[in-house]
Amino acid sequence: MAFGSIIGVALVAAVAFVSLSPEFGGTPTKAERAAFAKSGHYHNGEFVNLVPTQVMTGSSTLAVLWKFLFRKNPNARPAGPLPMQPLDSLAIVHKTPELVRVTWFGHSSSLVELAGKNILLDPMLSVDLGPSALLTPPRYNPTLPISPEKLPPIDAVLISHDHYDHLDYQTIRRIKGKVAHFYVPLGVGAHLRAWGVAPERIREMNWGDSVRLPGLTLVCTPSRHFSGRGLTNRNSTLWSSWVMKSATKSVFYSGDGGYGPHFRTIGTTYGPFDLALMECGQYDAQWAQIHMMPEQSVQAAHDVRTQVMLPVHWAAFTEANHAWNDPVIRATAEAARLHQPITTPHLGEPVTLGAALPSSRWWE
Repeated sequence: MAFGSIIGVALVAAVAFVSLSPEFGGTPTKAERAAFAKSGHYHNGEFVNLVPTQVMTGSSTLAVLWKFLFRKNPNARPAGPLPMQPLDSLAIVHKTPELVRVTWFGHSSSLVELAGKNILLDPMLSVDLGPSALLTPPRYNPTLPISPEKLPPIDAVLISHDHYDHLDYQTIRRIKGKVAHFYVPLGVGAHLRAWGVAPERIREMNWGDSVRLPGLTLVCTPSRHFSGRGLTNRNSTLWSSWVMKSATKSVFYSGDGGYGPHFRTIGTTYGPFDLALMECGQYDAQWAQIHMMPEQSVQAAHDVRTQVMLPVHWAAFTEANHAWNDPVIRATAEAARLHQPITTPHLGEPVTLGAALPSSRWWE
């Protein structure tokens, strides 16, 4: 009876936490869910991938979690903070429309400067990940190259999906006053509205939808992944990659996801690209259908026909049982084999098209 009481109290506490914590976001309305059914990617109350996809194959979730907790790779985290180049906010403000520059902040958060616009990708600019720091891995660095408050006005925030390492409540709360528009996959707007973002500044998009800004086109394109922020809302929102095109230059962001034929289709339809930010990290053989292995990330960059690959989704959090620098070691080796140009900047180090690309092996 005592054990049952403890379990009961724990369940009540968990339900209360999920209900009261703003981190979990919002829920699409019944009318919105009815509209999702017309998207072509929503069946039986869930969004689906273009090809059959399993989140986990082989071992059970419990077995993978046990290995991650108790048989962790000894190099899962770096010995200390990673080298970082602080970002001068004034340098972002004073630029020409012809400038194409990308600054990676760690994991997948990046600032793209294109067509005179500031485009922020998956802004996770917090040190803590998710609703409870007790349950999630800490960030490698105690600070970031720039704080949310020091960012310049942002023309567009692009969200790839609603997982905590890509859509961060604390960051959104701190930047929402300086963002002109949020462009998000279907359903993700419910989270933003719950966090106080004005509905008129949110544009939800289906795969293939595009929006035109002065001198810039943004296209929501497919990825192969899944979504959800709670225990009961898996795949309730869509996931995506993004195409950013000016009159003369184009940038691609893969978002999260497994390898698939969509990369070649994106390359044929929207490529070639001048630069592609490609997911490369937090992988495992057991979930290879929803996260690419490094060699697949390089192949995907080749498929989208990019001149330069920038590997992201690493160097911030340990979310898989591989060495923290394994992604970049394997990706650079495969890029050399396939003759795919690759750039490997420090955290906060700008990558400027037309200038020498950062290529130091700082992770060694």
